[in-house]
Amino acid sequence: MNNSMTMNSGHSPESAHSVRGYLFVYFALLAGTGLTVWASFIPFGSREINIAVALLIAGVKAFLVAGYFMHLISERKMIYNVMGFTAFFFISLMFLTLYAMHDFPPTTVTH
Repeated sequence: MNNSMTMNSGHSPESAHSVRGYLFVYFALLAGTGLTVWASFIPFGSREINIAVALLIAGVKAFLVAGYFMHLISERKMIYNVMGFTAFFFISLMFLTLYAMHDFPPTTVTH
């Protein structure tokens, strides 16, 4: 009778491992949020460095959400290729935009 109750309880070692993983990600996201708030009060020397630190923390948190909650960490290689191409083209377009910002026609001063 004890075996039948254990089998009907619906809990498996895989689900316990899954819950532990979700709890780990939850606490990592909480720590990341606290780290973001803490880092916002630190003067790193320039505004750009502060933004870069905030984006780095946000990127790690986004990886945790996408990887574990959206189950992308266990997906096939095709998903990673699509994500890689998307990131590549996004970064390329950002650099192209920054490059175009320096392409203004020369201003002539008439006296």
